[in-house]
This record gives sequence, C-alpha cells and structure tokens, in this order.
Amino acid sequence: MTPAADQWWRSAVIYQVYIRSFADGTGDGVGDIAGIRSRLPYLQELGVDALWITPWYPSPMNDGGYDVADYRDIAPEFGTLALADALIREAHERRLRVLIDIVANHTSHRHRWFAQALAALPGSPERDRYIFRPGRGPDGNEPPNNWLSLFGGPGWTRVTERDGSLGEWYLHLFDVTQPDLNWQNSEVRAEFLDILRFWFDRGIDGFRIDVAHGLAKDPALPDLDYIRTSPYPIHAPYPRGNHPFDDRDEVHEIYREWRAVADSYVPPRAFVAEAWVDSAERLARYVWPGQLHSAFNFDYLRSPWNASELRKTIDVSLDVLNPAGAATTWVLSNHDVERHVTRYGREVTAIPSVRERPAAPGPSDIALGTRRARAAALLMLALPGSAYVYQGEELGLPEVLDLPESALRDPIWKRSGHRVRGRDGCRVPLPWTRRGPSHGFGVNGSWLPQPPYWSDYAVQGQREDPRSMLSLYREALRLRRDLPALGDGSLRWLTDGGPDVLAFAREPEFACAVNLGETFVALPEHSRVLLSSVPLVDNTLPPDAAAWLAT
Repeated sequence: MTPAADQWWRSAVIYQVYIRSFADGTGDGVGDIAGIRSRLPYLQELGVDALWITPWYPSPMNDGGYDVADYRDIAPEFGTLALADALIREAHERRLRVLIDIVANHTSHRHRWFAQALAALPGSPERDRYIFRPGRGPDGNEPPNNWLSLFGGPGWTRVTERDGSLGEWYLHLFDVTQPDLNWQNSEVRAEFLDILRFWFDRGIDGFRIDVAHGLAKDPALPDLDYIRTSPYPIHAPYPRGNHPFDDRDEVHEIYREWRAVADSYVPPRAFVAEAWVDSAERLARYVWPGQLHSAFNFDYLRSPWNASELRKTIDVSLDVLNPAGAATTWVLSNHDVERHVTRYGREVTAIPSVRERPAAPGPSDIALGTRRARAAALLMLALPGSAYVYQGEELGLPEVLDLPESALRDPIWKRSGHRVRGRDGCRVPLPWTRRGPSHGFGVNGSWLPQPPYWSDYAVQGQREDPRSMLSLYREALRLRRDLPALGDGSLRWLTDGGPDVLAFAREPEFACAVNLGETFVALPEHSRVLLSSVPLVDNTLPPDAAAWLAT
C-alpha cells in the first residue's frame, strides 16, 4: 500500500551508507561524499528509496565520526558543505531522499563547548552543558558513581583544572573522547533545535538519531547494580522508565520539540530512532503521535533463525506499533552488529543482549548463512512497513573476522583491554570491481584491509549474474515498488505450512512463504511464483528458503 507522499517513510527501503567504507572518490583510502555521488546511479538501479549517511561532520574520528566536533560542517576527509549540497540535490534528482545521523547524547572532546568547559570553573554555565561532578572519597579521588562505559572501562574521567590541580569528573558513557551532554540544560536543547533547522534548510529529508534512548539521565546519578562488568557491563533489570540513563521517560519531551521543528517544513521531515530498549511496548513510546516517525526494530534483528521466535517478534511489533500509528521498521544488519550472513551461519543465530552487539568469535558456515540471508531478505522486504539495508548486505558480504590487530580502529578494542575486537569487521570497504588495489573502492587502497576473497562479492561480478545476491535484491525491490500489496499495510498468517514455516498473505493477491526447517515443504496455494531465494523443486520450498507468490 503506497502511503501519502509526506509519509514516504512508512513504506520506504532505506540504504545505510557507512561513509568511510562506501566509495572513495578522492583517492585517500577513505570513503567520502565524492564517492557517494559517483555511486548514486548504483543506488537508483538497486531500487532503494532513500539513503542514510553516517556522520560526516568534522571529528577526530575516535569513534568513526560519532564523536562530533562541529555539527554544522563537513569533515575535510569527506568533502565540503558545497559538495554535501550537491549530493543532496543530485540524490533528489534521482528521487532518492537523504537522511543523516545526528549524535545528540555526546560531543567530541574537541568540540568548542567542551574546550570552554575545561577552561571554566566548576559550577559554571560552560560546564553545565555537560555532566561534570565532584568526585567521591578523600580529595575526590573516586568517580561520582560506579557507572561504566558501554565500550568497556570507567564511565568517568577526572580533569585537571586550570590551576593545575585535580578537579571534577565528566561522564562519558562511550569513549573518553565522547563527553555526555546535559539534556536538562536549556542551551543544549536550543542548540540542537537549531542544528536540525540548519540541515533541514539545506534539504535533508530526515535524521537517524544516535543513542535515542540515552539522552536523559537521572540527576541524582545513583550507582548501578551490575550483574557483570566485563567485557561489556550488564546491569540488573530496572523498573521501566526508571533506569538512571537508559530509556528514561524524559527523553520524550525532547522528541516532541524535535517533531514540531520537522513538521514546520513542507514537506515534513522525518526521524528514525536508534533506540535499544527492552520491549516493543517501550519502543512504541518513541513513535507515539507527536514524537518520532519510526524506530529501528532491533528485536527483529536480534531474533534467532527460528520460525516461532520470528513470528512472535513480528506479531508483537505489529500489535504494539500499529496502535501508535507508526509503521514497523525492519532491519537485519548495520554498522554496529555482526553481518547477518555470518550470524545466520553460526550454531547460535540470536544476539543475546542489546549490549553484546559486536562480532562474536568462533566459526561460521558462510554457505548456510548466505542461504538463510537470501531467505531473510525476502521475508523482511515482504513484511508491512519500511526496511533498512546496510551497505554490502545486497552483495551478501560476510563479517571479516580475521582483520589484523594492527588494523583495528574501534574504541571497543582498546577499552576492552584487547579482549573484544569490536565492530570493524562489518565496516570493511565495499568491493566494486573484481580486481584493483581496493576492488574499486578507490585508487589507492582502503582504510581497512579487504580480504582477497572480496573479489568474489564485487558488484562487477554480481551485476549480470541472475543468481547473485545483488540480482535477488534488485528484483525484490522492483517487485516491492510494483506490487500494491507490499510496503505499508497489514498481513494475515497462513496456518497450513507446519511449525518451521512462516507463511502470510497480503492484499491484494500476494503471499510470502519461508521455510526455516530442515525438510522440503509444500508451497501455499498460488497462481505463480514471483520470486524465490533458491530454485524451487516440484512446487515445494527447500530448507532455509523463501518464495513470493501471486495468489
């Protein structure tokens, strides 16, 4: 069902561009705006509706750009504001909308505000923009509380005051170079409203909100009850809305203000929340009327390759989000989690915790994972709502598990005491050609090394192969645009497939069937097969396969 033009996000397929790793247009080994502009024809040919670009702001790049030093400019390694304007214009000419990241939980330690805070005195307005507190214990030598960084290690760092003495501590729930902002401060709230307007005025169609669940903190800063502290800190359950810094009810006041700004534009701009919360009911609060338009469905991403678990997640998501008036947003991979080709090839296919997202150790059956990933793509793209495709997903890229330690850039690697390799394995630059120093990513290598077998996944080799993952995605996206049953709307489960089968109908005249079991199963009643993830055998669906059917 096609939504109104100003609600395009309800049915859209949005392609995530991890800018450092998409395409290098300047030859320095780092992806950039010039590279994105050169590949806009590819995205148009693929058939997506929009692209989301990860942070492109000036940054020391201690966390891949999620440590922002200036929210109103472009990092020199990525380009200029003029080039960003050209990209937005050219994308719109190709009917591609553009979303960018906004990082509101924290800034870089190189942001001018933090420099001003360090130069100011305790209790000053400059320090109130962040979360500074005196230490505990004799001479304030202990942190203000026991909070730990989500990347590992302490969550507080002590500063040296301008007279040379040891002074207050500042909170950083991520890296030490990412001081948390104080969202009780009116200047902080006004600043980000102005940042939204700055980019909306330049033509940006929306924002993905980083750490959308984490902006509000309990001003009392109480200690946390940790179940374990390494390699990732995991805390005990808290009453919903009452955790000291996760998913607090106060965040919704912020998003009501943001929504008013988005709605003041014609057409209205859109938001999608990165909100790692503990239930679909809590996620729905972010998309209540007057707040955000959509939120990533991470429960779906974390679900195992199991029919009953996936159906439960789908049902709960639709049942909870539809009354809020929001479309569900499905996602299989992103720049923070192990690529699902590798995940689906493991014995344990679920992600056990919202905290345990970086690549897990151990072997994976990539052939099995690829087969399941092909089926998962057809399942996701047939479900009601919108979907996000992480760059390289359409190529069937697996996680790179054997990057040399000297190449690892993710701060998790350092902060975990070199015990957790982090997220670099899903961020390796894309292969565009079968040969060349960086498989067509650029002309002078790439910032993370690509494995030699990347040539097998190159766009060049897949484009003309009707059996490739790229061809599967292109055809699925073509059908999704053409078939009135797909996109926003509802589904009706079909019940005759057995316990290992997900089969549902969508009106008009469409059905999707996915076999997650180990034996062949009969297809639901249909008039013809529109698309299948693998060749079908005698009107049956093989294991780990999916089919789209005309009914």
